[in-house]
Amino acid sequence: MGFLSVLSFAHKLVSERLRAGEAALDATAGTGADTLFLARCVGPKGKVFAFDIQEEALELTRRRLAKEPPASLGEVSLHLESHARMNDCVPELLHGRIGAVMFNLGYLPADTADKQIMTEPESTIAALESSLQLLRPGGIITTVLYTGHRGGDTEAAAVEAWAASLPWSTAQTIVYRGLQRPDAPYLIALERKKPL
Repeated sequence: MGFLSVLSFAHKLVSERLRAGEAALDATAGTGADTLFLARCVGPKGKVFAFDIQEEALELTRRRLAKEPPASLGEVSLHLESHARMNDCVPELLHGRIGAVMFNLGYLPADTADKQIMTEPESTIAALESSLQLLRPGGIITTVLYTGHRGGDTEAAAVEAWAASLPWSTAQTIVYRGLQRPDAPYLIALERKKPL
């Protein structure tokens, strides 16, 4: 049967924690797979904010969402913006109340995409810091990391160091990774601790 892929495992972790009617964020909209997944999870009373720096990614996300019955999805707002600016785009009323934030780092996996445009460690770490502040206690951040492209290993190392440095009282973090293929994608997930 095999283990779940890193993307499937990220979805599993989120689906176990994200509640219907909540707000969630897709920090890297890409082709819209995570945006659609989150919109299904939160349902018609929930909200999803999706970010990408490429209009092509937001258009692919729009197309993916348009294929679904709108009554079954949460409200989705698309932002042509760096994930590092998510704090500015999410209404203050929702700060500290977000149920899940998903990151899928690297470049846009579309045939026509410019593979030179990719996530960068500085903006990704800033976005992760913001995500942690936006997250409710018990909420989750999932980050899928790709080390097989130029700069991917540097970004992965930065994210791993950031996650490892978080105090246990703030968050619990895990790594989900296949050990036989060192350049395969892997997942770092973080659950914000509940207040004592």
